Amino acid sequence: MDEDFEQLGARLRQILPGGRLEEQALPRCPDIRLLLLQEDYPQGELDPEAVQRVMDNPLYWVFCWASGQVLAHYLREHPHWVAGRTVLDFGCGSGVVAIAAARAGARRVIACDIDPLALAATRANARLNGVDLELAADYSDVRGALDLIIVADVLYDRANLDWLGRFSTRATQVLVADSRVKDFNYPPYRELARHRACTLPDLDESPEFRDVRIYGAGVDPV
Repeated sequence: MDEDFEQLGARLRQILPGGRLEEQALPRCPDIRLLLLQEDYPQGELDPEAVQRVMDNPLYWVFCWASGQVLAHYLREHPHWVAGRTVLDFGCGSGVVAIAAARAGARRVIACDIDPLALAATRANARLNGVDLELAADYSDVRGALDLIIVADVLYDRANLDWLGRFSTRATQVLVADSRVKDFNYPPYRELARHRACTLPDLDESPEFRDVRIYGAGVDPV
């Protein structure tokens, strides 16, 4: 049995008793499969202790968030963004966008996340999908030129908007997928696409959070 799978499953059960990881195909990218929280959890409301454990230990990596799924699909539909290039996935979570970039022909893909469990999940999901990724726990530790930075669902905290400027000066191009910021106006970023999607497993989020937009900075690759 995969060591990462065992570690991740054990940690999940500590935070959410009764939770388990199951392999799921993505509706928008059915050839990508991820280890995610089982679709039928929870059956009822979480008790206060469980809610507090989740607040203290965010389980971002057990979901494929709507923006991640949309950006992964976008890269599969527009592989010229990544083909033959060096790509950094910032805040990789489950690793879905990094995996999509590798599948679309990226020469080198670095998946970055401050959560060690997210990196373990990304490593396990990369093996599941037969792709090679590099892992980084700290953005500042990534060395060398970057052709593209890909970012999905990290703008839930408006304090993270400051990263947009850092991304656009660090890489030749940047792609950002987001469903949270409705007044997005951050030159040189411009809207490139708009799609509707839901998180997997479905969190029954409000319609506004199913409206995902993709923004790009830098000259479009050809």
